[in-house]
Amino acid sequence: MPTKKTQAESRGPEHIIAEARQNRELREKAYREQALRMYPHICARCGRDFAGRKLRELTVHHKDHNHDNNPPDGSNWELLCLYCHDNEHQKYIDEQNRGAAAPGVDQNRPATYKPFAALDILLKSKKE
Repeated sequence: MPTKKTQAESRGPEHIIAEARQNRELREKAYREQALRMYPHICARCGRDFAGRKLRELTVHHKDHNHDNNPPDGSNWELLCLYCHDNEHQKYIDEQNRGAAAPGVDQNRPATYKPFAALDILLKSKKE
């Protein structure tokens, strides 16, 4: 018995991908324009000022890395230049690759290894 194809299946994957990209671009344009109206045209990391044609080098960074989290007050956004934005995402990727600390584990505990603990003994034996 033949099954009826849905409208999405009959259009093909290329059409679906193109539509998804178009929707994403519309969504990005909307929150970018809102962020540019809300914040000064300065990179939040390096402090570089962007005006005129250079304004296209200023990007909207989502602080929680969730591009669907676009609150109307802009609390999840910060304006970053292209270089600082790439750096911020690379730090996030590196952090994921290292693995997040388990809950309750103190990341800032002091070192307990003492590499020079027996140095005085070694130095005394060398003098003899």
